[in-house]
Amino acid sequence: MGTKKKSIHHINYLCLILFLSACSILQEKKEEVIIEEDSGRMFAYGICIDSLQMNQYVINQGDNLASILLRLGFNNNKSEQIIKTITPLYPPSGLRIGHGYAALSTPDSLATIQYLVFEKSKTDFVVVDLRSDSLTAYASKKPVTLKRCYIEQDITSSLWNAIVHSGSSPLLALKISDLYAWQIDFFDVKEGDSFRLIYDEAWIDDTIFVDIADICGALFRHQGKEYMAIPFVQDSIREYFDAEGNSLRKEFLKAPLDFYRISSRFSNARFHPVLKRYRPHHGVDYAAPTGTPVRTIGDGVVIVKAYEGGGAGNYLKIKHNGSYTTTYMHLSRFANGIQKGSHVKQGEVIGYVGSTGLSTGPHLDFRVHKNDQPINPLKMEAPPSLPVKPELMDSFIVERNNVLQLMDSLKQNS
Repeated sequence: MGTKKKSIHHINYLCLILFLSACSILQEKKEEVIIEEDSGRMFAYGICIDSLQMNQYVINQGDNLASILLRLGFNNNKSEQIIKTITPLYPPSGLRIGHGYAALSTPDSLATIQYLVFEKSKTDFVVVDLRSDSLTAYASKKPVTLKRCYIEQDITSSLWNAIVHSGSSPLLALKISDLYAWQIDFFDVKEGDSFRLIYDEAWIDDTIFVDIADICGALFRHQGKEYMAIPFVQDSIREYFDAEGNSLRKEFLKAPLDFYRISSRFSNARFHPVLKRYRPHHGVDYAAPTGTPVRTIGDGVVIVKAYEGGGAGNYLKIKHNGSYTTTYMHLSRFANGIQKGSHVKQGEVIGYVGSTGLSTGPHLDFRVHKNDQPINPLKMEAPPSLPVKPELMDSFIVERNNVLQLMDSLKQNS
């Protein structure tokens, strides 16, 4: 598949994620409140609503807590009291467009509001009890249930298409790419690859999808090689290991961006699109929209933060250990708090894609040096972190075999 076609798949994937996220918000406003029956009584947000009227709303562009309270009919003094009460649990800056809130009132002509509910997420919410002059607030959660799922798919074009074709949530593609971030370059997934997966979905009241809660085991076949992912607890930490007990978590991520195409590869003689001559290009260019987050591929220290007008533009250089440094070029801007000397963690956002410096369009020029010599980032090998301890290997093998057996049983029942 050509890079143009792959780019279209990746862009379509991201557009669908945004579309589904928006749709899920709209759907949640219809079904967000769990109505529970208990001996004939009705509950929402854990509150008995038999004698209450509930009105639901959505936070829109330009809304803030003060304007919301004014719209609900509270005077300035009462609004200040409510804001002071809720702030320790839900600061006003935490309000997000699309989140829901509700007012539970008496059903009489006065319609006095007894409770205010603000949703922090699909599952978490904060209740303000207004029934007395001494206001109180508390945080709670909607009950979540887990559904065990199994998927087995051949890839004919892209991981995203395979997930959509299966009927699973497209969010699963992100989970898979995170799981195998150190083993598989998802810019290079193609026809002939396949995967098997056990995972848990989180649901509210069996009607509102929340998230992919957990990957319980996976087997990904990529370019003729099998990559197993078995969850196992060692030293009180749950990690994923391959079939031999090596950790999937490696020293470096495969790529500093998610799901965007490679526009130029490592070369000793590339024709420069601006200078119109051949010269070495000791990096990989990732074409992506301006503002796309750029992540460091490993833990390290920022040793250069600078601007180079006739070349790299805004760029960062990170030293990871005694051997490796990475460079991130043509950034539109740096992430907040990133300075020379900053300690960064693997996967941390350090900047955003741009077209500063000598550039024909928005992209990230990513470079890796080992012992001060440029190396091809796409061929860089990184050692695994600590494997399963010898004394735990028997337990790990049992767990590995259990996962494979469970896959087989779920396949037969699917």
